[in-house]
Amino acid sequence: MMFAGSLSSNEARQLKQAKDAERSTLINKTKDRLEKAGFCISPTQNGSSSPAAAAAATKGGNEGENAARNGGGRRDLNVYLHATASEIVKNIESDKWTATEVVSAYIRQAIDAHERTNCLTEIFFEEALKEAEELDAEYASTKKLRGPLHGIPVSFKDQFEIKGHPTTIGFSTWASKGTSQTSAHLVHQFRSQGAIIIAKTNVPQTMLSFECSNPLFGRTLNPWSKGGRHTCGGSSGGEAALLAQNGSALGVGSDIGGSLRIPTGYCGIYSLKPSALRLSRDGAKGPCPGFEAIPTVMGPMARSVDDVELACRTLFGLPGASHELLPSLPYRDPKLPNKLRFGYYTSDLIVKASPASKRAVLETVEALKKQGHECIEFEPTLAFEALKLFVGLTSADGYSTLLSHLGPDPKESSLFLVTLGPKVPGFVKSIASWIIRNILGDPLFSEILVCSKVRSTKEFYTLVAERDGLRKRFYEDVWDKYHFDGIIAPIQATPAVPHGATKTLSPLACGTILYNIIDSPVGVVPVTHVNISGNGPSDGDASNAIDDSITQEWKDEPGHGSKLIENEVYFKKMMDLPKVDTTKTKSTTSITKTTVYDPEQMSGLPVSVQIVGRSFEDEKVIEMMRVVDDALALASASTDGEGDGEKRQRRRADLFGPGAWPPLPGSP
Repeated sequence: MMFAGSLSSNEARQLKQAKDAERSTLINKTKDRLEKAGFCISPTQNGSSSPAAAAAATKGGNEGENAARNGGGRRDLNVYLHATASEIVKNIESDKWTATEVVSAYIRQAIDAHERTNCLTEIFFEEALKEAEELDAEYASTKKLRGPLHGIPVSFKDQFEIKGHPTTIGFSTWASKGTSQTSAHLVHQFRSQGAIIIAKTNVPQTMLSFECSNPLFGRTLNPWSKGGRHTCGGSSGGEAALLAQNGSALGVGSDIGGSLRIPTGYCGIYSLKPSALRLSRDGAKGPCPGFEAIPTVMGPMARSVDDVELACRTLFGLPGASHELLPSLPYRDPKLPNKLRFGYYTSDLIVKASPASKRAVLETVEALKKQGHECIEFEPTLAFEALKLFVGLTSADGYSTLLSHLGPDPKESSLFLVTLGPKVPGFVKSIASWIIRNILGDPLFSEILVCSKVRSTKEFYTLVAERDGLRKRFYEDVWDKYHFDGIIAPIQATPAVPHGATKTLSPLACGTILYNIIDSPVGVVPVTHVNISGNGPSDGDASNAIDDSITQEWKDEPGHGSKLIENEVYFKKMMDLPKVDTTKTKSTTSITKTTVYDPEQMSGLPVSVQIVGRSFEDEKVIEMMRVVDDALALASASTDGEGDGEKRQRRRADLFGPGAWPPLPGSP
């Protein structure tokens, strides 16, 4: 549906209705086709598959093929869904599976995931099935894989252009422009290596917030949240929600201030924010073309470290688009020392980490120490300066370019605090800043407030120079001083926040922004789940004794930052949410006011950490992610004489990985 000229509110509503109807039609058509072929979501499908069926996915002979089918031709989708991307390729190469079977299973699961969380925007199911059939015919003829990603179902964040389909990033004004005439270079690269793209996924309005909602496609829910009360994060939120539910085997997102890492952490999956220029940006649309002060980077999102490595090993070093200045830097296998030296911190000194986020870091540190690695605590003293630079650089034009695409669409509440600063007259802002500093006693928030303003070209240049200076200081004060191999850090002060909380809590992204400013590669690894009085999933030896509630001891500990932000997060009861009483035999709910950080409401939500490396040491970061993931698995409690291999498999199958969805009893 296309409209000439400027778009009216009524036309925007018509576009939304048309998009909703189009998605429903495509979904229903494909669902009918797949169910006739035996790809159904059965009652047992939404529970864990049998261990035998899951294990058969990687066994020899015809076991994997036989285990995929139950009586009457119904297929056990979990056999396909619980395989890593690498295992998918191996099973296709050994003739156990076909690309058509794999893609059919993931499409059927993607439909279920979308119906649960509203994570998809553009749907390519019929095209994907046709591509899979063609790939199978090619392999049957040549017995050669097209590439390392042969037959892997892949999804892309909505911003990536795919020829013949719209690229809207949630703007009604963009939806009225028709379809893309070309595809993003990364799309070409994935397809050239055998991947099959099944869908694009939802993003926040403008992609400068971490609440995944926009007027065109609506809100995406966190699949781990009880009743969908918490956001999946953003801006790559739809990708994270889809991958967490096994609706795709690999995903592609982007990051300018945490857009890969925040949703990855909120949804309990894995990702890598690469160094700038490691992957092509050609054909990835954004609301502020030409903004280079903080480079947007593209990165893989996955369900295991192995799959992050597979994507990077395949794509690093491939030529960019003809006009792109990308270094020819193929994947380099790093040689890690037996004993790694990690730095770590639990607070970014801007917003004190919640008990759950702090515990995730400390459990990671303890697990690494048990494996003989050295972990040294330090303070990220430059994080606040990085946040001020981010606010100053992104607001330099008063957000006029960013907001110019809204047209008739209402502005999402998540952009309230982000875009407020430049609208406030300077003298009013100065008075407010003085009051916040001297009366309310919050110098940090006072400084953040005055950073958000329209700037002259000279002022903008000054900030860019300060950015470069901060990068230099971080290397001198941290990397060169301590000689760390990597850094373990919380993603944010809290796990996934409730819907609507981002209206006033956008500064929570300070935990990720630092590493965009200094251009560090950063991996994300899930560690644990929010737990209160043993009600969360069992993550380790003492999980039944864990309680992530706010205590007086926590209040008295160092690490506090902005009083106003911390009050909004931990103490101000502002969120109207159904309160779940899990102390009774049968859970009951009632509407009550609760704080943003409420471990009872958050019980079962994933909590993750960042693993940070030096610029262009992306491969080393991936290997350190594997070290962390393995250490966490080995630190878990043994059951019935369980060995190390079984511990690793249990972490993948029960907690985080392709086998971890749907949640176990005790999870949401």
